[in-house]
Amino acid sequence: MLGLPISQRPDCYPPKEVVHIKEVIVPTALITGGHAGIGFECAKQLASSSRYNLVLAGRSMEQIKAAAQQLRTAYDIRVSTLELDTSSLSSVRDAAAKFRAMLDSGEVASFEALLCNAGGYFGGPLSYSKDGYETTFATNCLGHFLLIELLTERMGDNGRIVFTASGTHDPDTADGKMVGIVAEPDAIALANDGRDGKKPLSAGKRYSTSKLCTILYAYELHRRLRRAGSSIASIAFDPGAVPQTGLLRTMPKPVQWLAKTRFMKWITKRVGVTQGSISFSGASLAKVAADPAYRNASGRYFQSNNGALSDTRSSKLSYDEQRALKLWNDSKTLVRLQPNEESVQLR
Repeated sequence: MLGLPISQRPDCYPPKEVVHIKEVIVPTALITGGHAGIGFECAKQLASSSRYNLVLAGRSMEQIKAAAQQLRTAYDIRVSTLELDTSSLSSVRDAAAKFRAMLDSGEVASFEALLCNAGGYFGGPLSYSKDGYETTFATNCLGHFLLIELLTERMGDNGRIVFTASGTHDPDTADGKMVGIVAEPDAIALANDGRDGKKPLSAGKRYSTSKLCTILYAYELHRRLRRAGSSIASIAFDPGAVPQTGLLRTMPKPVQWLAKTRFMKWITKRVGVTQGSISFSGASLAKVAADPAYRNASGRYFQSNNGALSDTRSSKLSYDEQRALKLWNDSKTLVRLQPNEESVQLR
């Protein structure tokens, strides 16, 4: 008996059929500024509704790590963190290298969404980044531009890149008139605003113009991706005016307090300012980034206003392809993009 092959022994069961279980790959979203305000609300929505794993990127690692742990505990997902200051080109390059290493090691997989959400309004005296560029343009524009160039090649075929914009970019609306009418979206001039004894733009103009540039980037990126035969989507999203975020942190304290009052909300609504909220705008950002209904939304502008998310038109200037092309090429010069850094899809 013992000499029989194992399969013929009476005390042995026939070999079981091997069942191959297909591994479920969970998509990953990288969110700049995902640890607070609209970004954090978006992160919660992506974790709970879409079951995305997350990478939170921002300047304050203390705040980012706290937010990451809160998300892990609440939603049982994988949350990684990245130190990233969008005003610093070296910080962006370091963060991109670390993120690529995460993909290579398997720490994160299926890179499906890049949410360029971080930004700020910089009042007070004119200031410049470590690279010598005006802080608003460096933070709101150049950092994300470089990040996109460095990471787009690693995205999945159906990935989405979402730019957090603002209605302030449109001078024909109440939003655009309230903060400051946009200036020419000239990257070289904006990066060197106030240099050589020239009168600088107001803080409001710098902010609104940076948001116009953001939308020009989104549309130019869409055109480049389509020319390359890529199905990655590039989408612009306006969360509406949300004074509860950190956007006004550089404004005088009385202005910050007034902006959050019911009276001011009533006034701004009456004059036609686009109204957002942390909860609805954050959920809308997540929807645009992950909902299958927005898979074919590339090259479009979505706005959160009074509890409704709508596909609408951005400003007339934002559709100027020549201005967008010049902005893109000048931005490549400003970030000192190297040939080995440029995404093949974006050439």
